[in-house]
Amino acid sequence: MNYRHAFHAGGFADVIKHIVLVRILLYLQEKPAALRVIDTHAGAGLYDLTSDEARRGGEWLTGIARLMQARFSKEALPLVLPYLDIVRAFSPPGELKAYPGSPLIARALLRPQDRLTACELEPAARKHLIDALRRDAQARVVDLDGWTALPAFVPPKERRGMVLIDPPFEAKDEFERLAQGFSEAFAKWPTGSYLMWYPAKSRRVTDDLARHVASETGKSKPAGKCLRLEFSVAPREADSGLVSTGLLIVNPPWTLTGELKTILPELEKPLGQGGAGRFRLETPKP
Repeated sequence: MNYRHAFHAGGFADVIKHIVLVRILLYLQEKPAALRVIDTHAGAGLYDLTSDEARRGGEWLTGIARLMQARFSKEALPLVLPYLDIVRAFSPPGELKAYPGSPLIARALLRPQDRLTACELEPAARKHLIDALRRDAQARVVDLDGWTALPAFVPPKERRGMVLIDPPFEAKDEFERLAQGFSEAFAKWPTGSYLMWYPAKSRRVTDDLARHVASETGKSKPAGKCLRLEFSVAPREADSGLVSTGLLIVNPPWTLTGELKTILPELEKPLGQGGAGRFRLETPKP
């Protein structure tokens, strides 16, 4: 799979991933101590929804555009609103012209004591990211392969924070690299929070990854926790594009499961394609 993000920015997979990212960061900030966010495959940072790529992909129209128009219950709205407010801040009032990637969403939530390390190897994307974060003393863009950076940058000096692992899945062995990279990083920093994204196209491959991550977290003392979330907007078919997105969250906030059980049912209708979407939330077993 080639997950070129300019074509997919603001699609349902981004919506799910970034809502979870925001909920984790808001929880981590409840303690005053500084934290570090490490984004291993950061991308360009900001995506123009009027660009040729976004127009051809058009996924934002059935993703963030629908979510902006959705009505939420009084229980779910406060949990989703911080994410929506960040997205709105990058467009003129009442319009949706741009979508922020994970590094800019994380940057929007940093307190003065917090820091962001964003890794991006592709030259054009890295240049855009540098431009987006220029002269920002709290954010550093690193010209380094995310798989090399992952074990090298943990644990951070702050000793608190999270790692977002969101590779492009262009290589055939990306799932294996994700499993190996997580194992190496977790061995060095078992108390960190990890958010791993993957395209849910093969049940066997995704189940293997979930079992591996659950097994690794179980080795730590005390044992770490793992949460698995998958969200589908349509049934899987042999010739379909990306219709299911997956997340593995290691050391999730204790509040996250309850928050997701409130949020996710209210995303099924607006994000569904040809019918309501569906989600799966569980604790994977080794």
